[in-house]
Amino acid sequence: MQAAPLRKPWYRVLYIQVLVAVALGIVVGVLWPEFGKSLKPLGDGFVKLVKMMIAPIIFCTVVHGIASMGDLKKLGRVGVKTLLYFEIVSTLALIIGLVVVNVLKPGVGFTPVGESFHVGTKALEQSQGFVEKAHALSTTEFLLKIIPDTFLGAFVSGDLLQVLFVALLVAFALAALGERGKPILHAVEAGSQLFFGVMNLLVKAAPLGAFGAMAFTVGSYGLVTLEKLLWLLAGFYLTAGLFVAVVLGGIAWASGFSIFRFIAYLKAELLLVLGTSSSEPAMPGLIEKMQRLGCSRATVGLVVPTGYSFNLDGTNIYMAMGAVFLAQATNTPLDLTHQLSLLLVAMITSKGASGVTGAGFITLAATLQAVPGIPIESLALLVGIDRFMSECRAVTNFIGNGVATVVISRLENEVSVETLRENLRTL
Repeated sequence: MQAAPLRKPWYRVLYIQVLVAVALGIVVGVLWPEFGKSLKPLGDGFVKLVKMMIAPIIFCTVVHGIASMGDLKKLGRVGVKTLLYFEIVSTLALIIGLVVVNVLKPGVGFTPVGESFHVGTKALEQSQGFVEKAHALSTTEFLLKIIPDTFLGAFVSGDLLQVLFVALLVAFALAALGERGKPILHAVEAGSQLFFGVMNLLVKAAPLGAFGAMAFTVGSYGLVTLEKLLWLLAGFYLTAGLFVAVVLGGIAWASGFSIFRFIAYLKAELLLVLGTSSSEPAMPGLIEKMQRLGCSRATVGLVVPTGYSFNLDGTNIYMAMGAVFLAQATNTPLDLTHQLSLLLVAMITSKGASGVTGAGFITLAATLQAVPGIPIESLALLVGIDRFMSECRAVTNFIGNGVATVVISRLENEVSVETLRENLRTL
C-alpha cells in the first residue's frame, strides 16, 4: 500500500505566506508610513521579475497549443465563441455598474449645489497626466499598436496583444509546415517547460513582493483617504462581489462547476493578485492550473492572453461606476441618453486596458473625454483610492478570465463535468 504524500507545514504554503505578508504590509503602512513608502521597490521588483517571463510563456503556450491542434477550423470556432463570450459578459458588467451607481448615488452631495468644483494644483497635474496617456487609446492607435515594429519588438515591449499576434503567426506557419515543423514544435514545448520552471522559482518571492506593495500602498495613501470616498469604494467592492457570485457564479453553475470551489482552487494566485494589485503576475499560474483542470493547451493559450485585454469585468464595473460617480460629485447631469453613450464608449475604451496596475484609471480618463460636461480634472478625486480599487478590479478580472477559459473548454467538450468537479476537489 502506497503511503499518502506528506503535506507541507502551513508556514511553507505559498498562499498562506502571501496572506501573512499582505497583513504585515498593512500593519507597516499604518504604523510606519514613511518606512512603508520606502518598500515600494520590493513590490515593483517582484512584478518586473514576473513580467519578464510572461511574454515567452504566452508565446510558447499559444504556439504549441495551436500548432499541435491540427484543425484550424476548430481554432476559428473557439476564437468566435471566445470573443462573443467576452463581449456579452463585459457589457453585462458595464450595465450592472451603471445600475448600482445610479441606485446608491455615492457622489451626490460631494460638491454642494451652487458651488463650483475645484481641485488642488497637484491633483490637477495628476489627472492631466492620465488624460495624456488616454489619448493613445483611440481605436486606430490601439489596432496599430497590436503590430510590433519588429518580430522581437513584441517581446521587448511586453505588450500581450503584440506577443499574441506574433505567436498566432508562428503557430499558423508551423501548422502549415506539417511534419517539417515538428522539430520546431518540440523545441517550443521544451522552451515552455523551461520558462515555467523559471517562473516557479520566481513565484517563491511572492510574499516579499506582496509585503512591499501593500506597505507602500497603505503608507502612501493611508486608510484615512477612504473616509469621504468610502461609500463609492464599498459600493464597488459589493458590486464586484455580487458580479462574481451571481453572474460568474451562474455561468459556472450552467457549465457544471461551483464558482466558490473554483475560487478556492485559485486561492494562491488570487492572493498574489491582491498583494500586487495586478493580475499579470498570476497569469502563468492561471495558465498552468487551467491545463491541470483538463482544458486543452490551445484553448488556454488563446482565451487567457486574449482575455487580459478583452475580458475585463472588474475594469468595466469600475469605469461605469467611476464615470457616473464623478458626474454626481461635480453636479453634472447625466440623462439616459448620456449614460447609454457612456456605455458604448466604455465598451470600446475598455479593450485598451490590460492586466497592469492603473490601466483602468487611464481607460476611465479616455471614457470621460467622450462624455460632455464632466470636468476632466475631477479624475483627481479618485487618485487617492485608485490603488484600493485596483486590487478589486484585478481580482475580478482574474476570476472572470479563469471562468471564461473553463466555459469555452466546456463548450468545446474538452473536459466533462465529472472530470472538472473531480479535479476541483482533488487538485
